[in-house]
Amino acid sequence: MEATKYYATGHRKNAVAKVWLMPGSGNIIVNDKPLADYVRRKTLEMIVRQPLEVAGVGDRYDVVAQALGGGISGQAGAVRHGIARALVAVDQELRPALKRMGFLTRDPRVKERKKYGRKRARRGFQFCKR
Repeated sequence: MEATKYYATGHRKNAVAKVWLMPGSGNIIVNDKPLADYVRRKTLEMIVRQPLEVAGVGDRYDVVAQALGGGISGQAGAVRHGIARALVAVDQELRPALKRMGFLTRDPRVKERKKYGRKRARRGFQFCKR
């Protein structure tokens, strides 16, 4: 018997996304809002839809996601990661294509911490000789 819902978590920067994938017509809901209303940027919409397009199942599954932490960009990346993982749970055959595009790899880049004696992580204070 095939499961009707597939669950996966995605991560990016400080954002975490809980993603449920279920058979449907291609609707993407993030935090109880349609994707376009939530991210409000075409580029971020594109980022979220990428795994579905690579897998060729854009209109066969509905996505419901709960994104927490970070900002809009990090949350969009986390949802993309979660969708990719959920697609692999649906069909193992999709794994090589998604892996090749880098959607299954958790992006390790996070904000570097501020160091003492510095204005930010690496920028020093302005120096004035006279």
